[in-house]
Amino acid sequence: MSVTQIYTAQPHVIGGTLISIEADLTRGLHSFSIVGLAGKAIEESKDRVSSAIKHSGFDSPKSKNHKIVISLAPADIKKEGPLFDLPIALAYLEAAGLITPDNTKRIYVGELALDGSLRGVRGVLSIVQTAQKFGFKEIIVP
Repeated sequence: MSVTQIYTAQPHVIGGTLISIEADLTRGLHSFSIVGLAGKAIEESKDRVSSAIKHSGFDSPKSKNHKIVISLAPADIKKEGPLFDLPIALAYLEAAGLITPDNTKRIYVGELALDGSLRGVRGVLSIVQTAQKFGFKEIIVP
């Protein structure tokens, strides 16, 4: 288990902000925390992400003895909305050693349904513009 990093972007009225999502797993009593000024929808994503992971054929994070810490950076900007579900899930799966995505120049965006399917999100044009500004080559959206 190691610290992993995946990128997404948060749209704003004008432009967007590049957001780094880091996942750290350590052995211990199960807990799942999200830090970095996460709004209510992001706090709720813990349950959506856990259920989506389970229904996608992986062991649920709740079934493992892992302390999971997800960090959303920069920490001084409030993060809102369900668009963080997919990148949080991928960061967890990578930190757990269950997948090895090529995150070099890729941004992930998407809300997860409980069954693991993806739902669209708002602000994709701003996210695309932010990705281009920072040199990302691919954007994974539902």
